[in-house]
Amino acid sequence: MRVREDVGQVTLLGRAIDNSKVVREVDPRMSRDIWLLVLLVGALVGGLVLYAWPNLELREAARVKEQMSRERERLQEENRKLRLEKATLENLRRVETIATRELGLKPPPPESLLVVERPRPMAPAARLARGQDGQ
Repeated sequence: MRVREDVGQVTLLGRAIDNSKVVREVDPRMSRDIWLLVLLVGALVGGLVLYAWPNLELREAARVKEQMSRERERLQEENRKLRLEKATLENLRRVETIATRELGLKPPPPESLLVVERPRPMAPAARLARGQDGQ
């Protein structure tokens, strides 16, 4: 290498170097260090996943619980409305009013009424009483 000195300055003049015959060797320590680094990063990522996963599951469970609670309240309100509607529709005075006013129906005369009673079922251990002649 040549050095050229001008007024107060030093200039280095380079020489062309041929590196085509240089053989690069793989350092075994470098490969080991890379694997150690990959293992360390994997352990850190795994630790973060194991730390965050339960928290995410708890958030999801809370969200589902809130959604189900809203659905339950909606169904309870719907049930209340349906019960009220059922009670209104079963009101006999209302049915009678609709029958007489809107449909023009009239109650039948008492002499044309026929009451049919069904016999009550007997208990399994009950027996019919027989008369003296065996009937």
